[in-house]
Amino acid sequence: MSFTGFTQKDFDTFTIEGLDSRMEAIQKRIQPKFHEIGSELSEQLSGKLGMEMFLHIAKHARRTVNPPKDTWLAIASNKRGYKQHPHFQVGLFDDHVFIWLAYIYELPKKKEIAEGFLANYELLHSTLPKDYFLSMDHMKKEAVKIGEADLEAALTRFRDVKKAEFLVGQQIPADDPILSNGEAFLSLVEKTYDTLLPIYKLSLEY
Repeated sequence: MSFTGFTQKDFDTFTIEGLDSRMEAIQKRIQPKFHEIGSELSEQLSGKLGMEMFLHIAKHARRTVNPPKDTWLAIASNKRGYKQHPHFQVGLFDDHVFIWLAYIYELPKKKEIAEGFLANYELLHSTLPKDYFLSMDHMKKEAVKIGEADLEAALTRFRDVKKAEFLVGQQIPADDPILSNGEAFLSLVEKTYDTLLPIYKLSLEY
């Protein structure tokens, strides 16, 4: 295992001006770490789920002017892409790392999954720790702690609003010491994914 952790320089990537310059820094500083992390995590998830899980690293290919405000890896059951599938993420903004189980607006079965979650609300409510976070938009930093969120309202919005998303997991501030310890961080991600696996498995039924 060669991942040694994230550094302040990784977070400083998002202060670099210009699309090309920032993308070059993302490719040189962060993406090699994503390969290290993602190889380990995809292997773990494949074993636990009994099916092959594939690593995807955000390319930000659609961008032509504005540099990305964050970057991420995704792990999904589809080799060709992840956006149309439930997937796991690890990524960075300039001030925190996020660890998500993500359902984003490209999901073809978004409404069916949301209805399934609402029908199994007690499972979600009991599975999600109160100090985990909920986000309704993967493009924004804003997230609310599960213990302070109206989970049922969030799931209803996820079902009814075309662009609404549902991401649950953890946010780790950039200055948290665990981020500079590769082994400890990977253990945290694995524990987070283990906690979220019942929700992921449920969503595969729809």
